[in-house]
Amino acid sequence: MLAGAVLAVLAAAAQATCLDEEKLESLPAMPAAAGATVPAPPADATVPAQPAGAPRSLLQQMVADALARSHGIGAARLLAEAAEQDIGEAEAGKKMQAFLTGTVSPSLEATKGSHGASLQARAGITLSQTLYDGGRSDRLVDWRRQQAEAARLGMLSTQEQITLATTSMAFERSRFRMQAVIYGQNVRKMGCLVQALETIVAADKGRTSELVQARKQLQQAELQQVQAQSQARQVQAKLRRVVGDGLPGTEGMATLMLGVPELPAVLSAAERSVDINQLAANARALTEIARVVEAGNKPQVSWNVGGSALLSAGSAGAGTGQHSGSLSAGVMLSVPLLNPAIMHSSQAARKRAEAANLQRAEALEQRRQRIVDVHEQAGAAFDRLKRVALVLRDSDRLRNFTLQQWQQMGRRSLFDVIAAETDHYNLRVQYVNALHDGQQMNATLTSLGTGLTDWLK
Repeated sequence: MLAGAVLAVLAAAAQATCLDEEKLESLPAMPAAAGATVPAPPADATVPAQPAGAPRSLLQQMVADALARSHGIGAARLLAEAAEQDIGEAEAGKKMQAFLTGTVSPSLEATKGSHGASLQARAGITLSQTLYDGGRSDRLVDWRRQQAEAARLGMLSTQEQITLATTSMAFERSRFRMQAVIYGQNVRKMGCLVQALETIVAADKGRTSELVQARKQLQQAELQQVQAQSQARQVQAKLRRVVGDGLPGTEGMATLMLGVPELPAVLSAAERSVDINQLAANARALTEIARVVEAGNKPQVSWNVGGSALLSAGSAGAGTGQHSGSLSAGVMLSVPLLNPAIMHSSQAARKRAEAANLQRAEALEQRRQRIVDVHEQAGAAFDRLKRVALVLRDSDRLRNFTLQQWQQMGRRSLFDVIAAETDHYNLRVQYVNALHDGQQMNATLTSLGTGLTDWLK
């Protein structure tokens, strides 16, 4: 009886230590999200609330650093600037043009009884400007403008892709860090049980098998912790390559994007998204090219003014130097009479423009279908989060009751204690995964609609 009482006292002391250990770290609580109510996780799953703007500010800074370091953004910006210069080139084509020409040509002349050499120099200036070209120059300007708009939207699309990738990596970093914390708590809990059993086994050798089982579970928990830490380091290394060395903490990232956007609003915003607008700009540019081709078969009128001077210097046997000049001005009319290729060129340009419009329509349809799928995944993730939170509260009570009954010598086995603890920590990992899965889906959903770049502003 005395030995049993001693063991009970030892187990009770170990139990108290193990229960206190659980308070060291915790999971984030779910604040009320728009249009959704999420049950609070158990008492061991709450942390002090973060300032509302702090996580978003951290994410804004990371995205800004990623954009500043991105070579893709730099290349897209240069392409957009080059497209703006192309507009200036097209507009300058309608203005007056001036050309200076000059030639120097030596000549040798020989006739019966005489020969001579001379050097001729000719210089001329020509001014010209198109008066009417069927609208071809204007269509070229419009084409360049649409190309410039497509290039600008391409830069914004690249920016959105980098923003989404950075946000996704930030969420993954938060996910694995929290998993490492949970597995670390599991390691300490199993370590606590091992210490308790070592104390018990020192007084009762018959319970050595329980000590071996607890040590085995401790090693498995340590393995899970090491794997989570490794995954966190891998994601952090990727994020550091994108953002730089000045990575902020992950505080508040677990509750940054909890509200699932309304499906009709996202579907409506899809048509105004950067990618769809870029495809529309490309289609408009191809339409303008078709109009350029058609205008090329219309009459053209231009004026020109030209002047030239000729200076001829001969050798001693060829006489003295001579010079002359000329001036001309006129209007030139060019009317295409026969150009069999123009019909094929025009039809080909029109068909390319129609194909671009169909590609835009197809891309928009695929985007809307993707939005519906992601919206369903986001809703499922947060529904799973609510259900796991409910189970998690009962799991917390069950593991504590099981530990207390195990302490009472024989009412529960150590296997029951380990199973309850393992199930509880696995549920906590599921809670973290569901939390971050939902936020990942929300980030993707926002990017498919109005765009994460606008959301961060």
